[in-house]
Amino acid sequence: MASAILIALFSTFLYSFIKQSLYEEVQEQLLRQAQFIATTVTNYHIGEKIDNFYLKKTLNISVTVIPKPQFINDSTFQEFSKEGKHFLVLFYPYNFEEQTFLKVEKDITNIHTMLHKIYKIILFTNALAFAFIILYAAILANYLTTYITNLNKKLSAMNEHMLKPIKIKDLPEEFQPLGQAINMLINRIQTFIKYQKELFIGIAHELKTPLAVMKLKNEVTLIKKRTPEEYIETIKLNIKTINEMNKMIESILKIGRQEGDQFEPPVKLDLIEYLKEKSKNYALLAESEGKKFIAELKPQTYITTIQPTLLNHIIQNFVQNAIKFTKENGTIILRSYPTAKGIKIEVIDEGPGIDTSIDLFAPFKRKGKQGGVGLGLFLAKSAADAMGATITIANRKDKKGAIATLFIPKQLACPLC
Repeated sequence: MASAILIALFSTFLYSFIKQSLYEEVQEQLLRQAQFIATTVTNYHIGEKIDNFYLKKTLNISVTVIPKPQFINDSTFQEFSKEGKHFLVLFYPYNFEEQTFLKVEKDITNIHTMLHKIYKIILFTNALAFAFIILYAAILANYLTTYITNLNKKLSAMNEHMLKPIKIKDLPEEFQPLGQAINMLINRIQTFIKYQKELFIGIAHELKTPLAVMKLKNEVTLIKKRTPEEYIETIKLNIKTINEMNKMIESILKIGRQEGDQFEPPVKLDLIEYLKEKSKNYALLAESEGKKFIAELKPQTYITTIQPTLLNHIIQNFVQNAIKFTKENGTIILRSYPTAKGIKIEVIDEGPGIDTSIDLFAPFKRKGKQGGVGLGLFLAKSAADAMGATITIANRKDKKGAIATLFIPKQLACPLC
C-alpha cells in the first residue's frame, strides 16, 4: 500500500509538472507575440480584428482589439472550450489612452490532446506498477512466511527435553540475526534447565543425607538403654544437623527471593560511589577476621543504570568468598576499571585458588572443608544473567589466589568520564 501510494503521488506530481511546463511555455509565447503586435501594429480600434495570414496560419492565433475588460489591470490568461476545441486567451494592454486591450486567442487542442495521452500512459503505467507491486508483495510474503513457518514449526516442536539450535546457514541472510538470537535464547534456556536439574538433585541429596544420619543415630540410640549423657549427645547432634539444614533451606529460599529481585526496576546510580560505600562495610568485616581489605576504584565516577539488589548479591558473594578463603593477615582487593566495551569489577584474594576442572557456578559446589551450602556462586551467576552482565573466576598469575570478575557492558553503563 505504501509503495502504491508513493507511485500515485509521484505520477500526480509528474503529470502536474508536465502540464504546468507546457502551459507556461505557451503563455510565454503568447506574451511575446502580444508584446510584438502591440508595439508594431498601433492603428487598430475597438472591435477591429488584426487578421493576417502569418498570425492565423503560422502562429495559429487570432487577435482582436477590445475595450478593457472588467477587473483586469494587467495581462491575464483564460482558458475555454468551444465545439470540441480548446483555446487559451490572453488579454494584453494595447492602447492606454483609449483603454483598449488585445484579445489573443490560441488553439491549444493539440496540447490538450497530448496531455490526455500522457494521462492515459501514466494511468496504464500506474496500473502496471500496482500489479507488479502486488505480485512482488505476494512473492516476498510467501518467501518470508515460508521461513517464518519453518521457524515456528521448529520452535513449536521443542520442549525442555529437545532443545536444538537452529541451523543459521539454512536461513536467508535477512533471518540470520533472528536465528542467532533464538540460538542464544535456546542456549540460555538449556543452561537454566541444566542448573535447575542440578539444583533439584542437589537439594534432594543435601537434605537426604543429614536426615539419614539423624535417623540412623536415633535408631542406634534406641536399640538399648543409654545413659542421660548419651541421650543428650544424640539430641545435640540432631540439633546441630537441623541447624545446618535450616541454613541450607535459607539459602534455597534466597533463590526464590532473587527471582523476585530480577523484576526490580533498574535505577541510575554512580557505580564508583556505590562501591565506596560498600567498601566501608567490607573493610570492617575483613578486619574482624584479621584480614586487610583494599579498594582500588577507577575512574572517579561512572554512571550506570542497573538493579542494585542483584548487583549487591554478586559483589557481596565475591567479597565473602574472598574473606573466607584468604588466610589470616592476607589481603583482599576490590578493584574497578573501565574497558573499551564497559567496566570491570574484580575481587582478588590470597586463597588457595580454584579448580578449573569443575563448574563453580553449578549449585552445591563447595571448596575444600570450608562451610557453606554451595549456592553463592550459583545465585551470583543467576543475578548476572538477569542484569545482562557476565561473571568469571580465574586463578591469579602473580601468586596463589583467585580473581572474581563482574563485567558490566556499555549498554548498561554510561560513563561520564
